[in-house]
Amino acid sequence: MAGGAVRKIVRINAEKCTGCGLCVPGCVEGALRIVDGKARLISETYCDGLGACLGECPEGAITIEDRIAEQFDEVATKRHMAAQAHACSCAGSAVAHSATKSETKPLPCGCPGSAVRQFEAQAGVGVLPAPEPLAVSALSQWPVQLTLVPPTAPFLRQADLLLVADCVPFAYAGFHRDMLRGHAVLVACPKLDDSQAHQQKMTEILRQSGVKSLTVVHMEVPCCHGLVHMAREAMRASGSAIPLKEITIGVRGELIS
Repeated sequence: MAGGAVRKIVRINAEKCTGCGLCVPGCVEGALRIVDGKARLISETYCDGLGACLGECPEGAITIEDRIAEQFDEVATKRHMAAQAHACSCAGSAVAHSATKSETKPLPCGCPGSAVRQFEAQAGVGVLPAPEPLAVSALSQWPVQLTLVPPTAPFLRQADLLLVADCVPFAYAGFHRDMLRGHAVLVACPKLDDSQAHQQKMTEILRQSGVKSLTVVHMEVPCCHGLVHMAREAMRASGSAIPLKEITIGVRGELIS
């Protein structure tokens, strides 16, 4: 095999795979695709072997193994990702619009979370109560973006930490009241940000800050579950044994779990 060497690369058990597609957006390099009802590795050169897709498979059909494979090609992968992004942006012009429900059609790139939707208020649903008098923000720190927060930030010491997907505070109306109050917060996007850099940053935060607990709040769309995988990997790499809680928010703002 030209350019081949023993390295870490994904292996997909076709018998276990149900073709649900959750792993596709979990692979930020776009190395996975659903073909004939099964997840497939479309090119070894697109797979970095870091395993960000592992935590997305509910059947445990994806593992990492050491075998002879083509080397990861970062330049080719970036070209591939750019081509996928273009296909998604073109397909995203079809708007799903319903007065009673949100209809979502997966895009050709395989990410249903990117489908365009428009919501209309339903009678008795989604109506917010009158704001509390003199309501104030529950935010107690700055900055909030994971990329900008140093592992030694004083507000992280012995904190109950929220790791929150970017879209959550927009979708969940009670975010400040129900979640943010009394917590330090880090904001990240598992799909659009540098997930490897985020994982390394989280590992250092857990090593150095003495965080007491970690709550990961993410949206229901498949790609957003990568935030949970990142948190778990950071805990494993740091040797942290703190409590981990996961909260899922629906795209209509409902608390799912």
